[in-house]
Amino acid sequence: MFIHAVSHYLPEQIVGNDHFTQLNGLSDEWITTRTGISERRKASPEENTNTMSIEVVSRLQAKTDLSTVDLIVGATYTPHDTIVTLAHAIQHHLNIADIPTVSVSSACSSLLNAIEIVEGYFALNKASRALVVVAEHNTAYYNEEDTVSGHLWGDGAAALLITKERQSEGDLTIKGLLTGGAAHAGKAVEAVVLQPLVKGVIMPYGRDVFQNACIYMPKASLQILERHGLTAADVDYVLPHQANLRISRNVMQTLGLPEEKLLSNIQYLGNTGCAGCAIALSEHWDSFKKGERIVVTVFGGGYSYGAMLIEV
Repeated sequence: MFIHAVSHYLPEQIVGNDHFTQLNGLSDEWITTRTGISERRKASPEENTNTMSIEVVSRLQAKTDLSTVDLIVGATYTPHDTIVTLAHAIQHHLNIADIPTVSVSSACSSLLNAIEIVEGYFALNKASRALVVVAEHNTAYYNEEDTVSGHLWGDGAAALLITKERQSEGDLTIKGLLTGGAAHAGKAVEAVVLQPLVKGVIMPYGRDVFQNACIYMPKASLQILERHGLTAADVDYVLPHQANLRISRNVMQTLGLPEEKLLSNIQYLGNTGCAGCAIALSEHWDSFKKGERIVVTVFGGGYSYGAMLIEV
């Protein structure tokens, strides 16, 4: 599989740590030291997961032709509509008839699950040009007065055109990916919870999330590398789920890699859920050089995880 083009969208409003200092007394130093986050983006009252998805796809259309897309896969855990999903909103926007249109939700690791769905359709010869859209509207669900996790969240979206055959020399090659679930571990079904009828997104067991993320993200990274006869030393960049800068640094330390190889945007975007890695891929797209290898590794609520090996 090949990533032919990628785009990202971020809402205009920037929320700095001073907002939370005024709201609940959390200092900039306290938030930055524990999370690495200095600011995040917040969608306007007129925006939602579907509108951000349409906007990011419009940006992708400016880069490449989407008229022959034959599969749309959407991913989010913060839907605007649980029936007319963001994937359906995109199909309506593109006005492409009679193609598979599905959405997936496996918390912050949904990006790789969505791409794995594409892999399955390609393997069965049911599609050859797939549009993957990942978007999160965390601020529609969060409780910003929650001093445990209210300051973590940001909004954003990304879109990728993934093809079965190479379209150009600039395509990134997906060498392989794996996903898994570790819902048997620790506080997996309690640690990160979003129950819209009861309360917003909360994280009552952050330490357990931290510990398991630091186990499964490097573990998955090494597994995908081993499958291709590679080691961590062969990696040029690591792009981890943007959950906490301390987690990302711990992953790099476990892999024995310098922080210079870490691609991170949590500092200025906050936790953008399953969109974070794809946003970072779009941000750095023009800086990648031929022959470089990138490992994308993710971990999410319910303790879903995965890793993907990309070659430029």
